[in-house]
Amino acid sequence: EVMDVPVNVQVDPNEDTEWNDILRKHGVIPEKPPSPTPLIEEAFTEARRLLHENRLEDKDLDELDELEDEEDEAFLDSYRRKRMTEIQTLQNASVYGQVYPVQKPEYAKEVTEASKHAWVLVLLTSSSGTNVESQLMIQVWRQLAIKFGDIKFCQMQADLCIDGYPDRNTPTLLVYRDGEIRRQVVTLGELNGNKTDLDDLESLLVTLGAIKAGDRRLKRRDGAADDITAEQQARSIRQSDRKGASVADDEDDEWD
Repeated sequence: EVMDVPVNVQVDPNEDTEWNDILRKHGVIPEKPPSPTPLIEEAFTEARRLLHENRLEDKDLDELDELEDEEDEAFLDSYRRKRMTEIQTLQNASVYGQVYPVQKPEYAKEVTEASKHAWVLVLLTSSSGTNVESQLMIQVWRQLAIKFGDIKFCQMQADLCIDGYPDRNTPTLLVYRDGEIRRQVVTLGELNGNKTDLDDLESLLVTLGAIKAGDRRLKRRDGAADDITAEQQARSIRQSDRKGASVADDEDDEWD
């Protein structure tokens, strides 16, 4: 007599077999998950499309002009005008452009109140001339103020700002926005110590949100022009107009 004894059979639920189809139909094993391949291919296709569409995002006006033989003129022109709009916006916002010495009686007005309209950064320096980090920051502070004219950079001797402030805690950076202190950096230990440079402070500004990660001024190094003059903008527009006229002439020649 044959006994009805259940037998454990190992089943790979991911296999495409007739038996697995029967088991799935009766709910014994779960449905096979869809293949990720189409989704991955779709993601790659979309990434390539976006990369192609945004291929000019990091180009400045001069670099765009150099691409006139490689790109569609209308497409290039739209990016030129976008760049000029960005430049004009920055120029309009760049109302500072220097380091502002601050005294204690005017601190509330020049720093706290001013931070309701823009980012305000205060550098508290050492009272002695032997503090290497303070001397380093004074130089970098000037570079930052010139480069990012939409941010107000102030400077004050620490012990004149806060009575009894320890010289060992200088330089100290105080970051204000909307009337409040958003960040304090005590000495350059949080940054790169005695090797702290413009790049380190720019990274801090990005982290704070004072400047955007994609800000075009970030890629400009010392000695490079940070602002593009109105004449340069006009020159680019004239070049664009001339190129447009040239394209029109070429099209007329083809019709002839």
